[in-house]
Amino acid sequence: MKAFMLMFMGIGHLHEAFAVTHSLEHFYTASSELHNFPEFMVVGMVDGVQMVHYDSNIQKAVPEKDWMKQTDTEFWEKEKENFFYSQKSFKAEVANLKQHLNQSGGVHILQYMYGCSRDDETEQTEGFGQLGYNGENFLEYDMETLTWKSRKPQANFMQDEWNSDISRLGFWKNYFSQTCIDCLKKQVDNGKSTLMRTVPPSVSLLQKTPSSPVTCHATGFYPSGVMVFWQKYGKYQHEGVEHGEILFNDDETFQKSTHLTVMPEEWKNNKYQCVVQVTGIKKDFIKVLTESEIQTNWKDPAPNIVLYIGGVVAFLLVVVVVVVGVIIWKKKSKKGFVPASTSNTDWDNSG
Repeated sequence: MKAFMLMFMGIGHLHEAFAVTHSLEHFYTASSELHNFPEFMVVGMVDGVQMVHYDSNIQKAVPEKDWMKQTDTEFWEKEKENFFYSQKSFKAEVANLKQHLNQSGGVHILQYMYGCSRDDETEQTEGFGQLGYNGENFLEYDMETLTWKSRKPQANFMQDEWNSDISRLGFWKNYFSQTCIDCLKKQVDNGKSTLMRTVPPSVSLLQKTPSSPVTCHATGFYPSGVMVFWQKYGKYQHEGVEHGEILFNDDETFQKSTHLTVMPEEWKNNKYQCVVQVTGIKKDFIKVLTESEIQTNWKDPAPNIVLYIGGVVAFLLVVVVVVVGVIIWKKKSKKGFVPASTSNTDWDNSG
């Protein structure tokens, strides 16, 4: 919201609007009768980069990054035990939900996401946790009351059970306020060569047909903090502008598009430009809207168009692989899902 207000007021240099915020998230997924897919899966991510995964087929905690692989064998054996215990707990939780909701056979999916974020500049921290069942948000952790809140009438029984468990509530209070933040700091420090890097974007102006919106497409940048906006004679343009979501590329960089709907005679007679700003990079990346700058697929596809399509296809492939195992919050609410348990020992407490 702060960044949006700065843009709305027409401030030209918005790098100051970006604080460096790091996040740690764990996604847990349990399923029943979902063929050709693990019955249980865990994905751990720091700053949107996958660092570890586990599933019921391999029954191993697998480090995904070099900085994680340097951790000793004893740590990974402990992780495997934690995940295996959660695997059994999740299976029981799915059976419990099916019984309470009078469900029998068929595909059922239980998803949790939990984690935390920390602003390096202000040191402000935030915890977040959600439970989803069959694609619906069931429970959400309330950081003000330190309790779990039902988001569906069908989940009221879980809310009552979870909030009546004093040890569970104590665990989550400590996890969000200290344990998760300590783990996050450790992972960011261990992986700083990757997580603290900056990569400039490649910026293109794309258009399907002469009457279609003009898309300003920024791709290949890191970190994910970015602003892509249109200007007219140096002033922020908000009319006819639609902002897309930040998407992952398969090389762990990001992409984002912002669309401008304006008649050709309008932009040809006025100075429109797209401005891209990335966290940690002081330089603005600017493309002036001219006919020669537009890449279009109603002529011969230009290389940047091919890269753009390739990036989107790669992203979709990632979604297909992970969609059952990871709820993409589409956020920017920073929400997600948490591991099911009947006691505080059921939850993964690792960094």
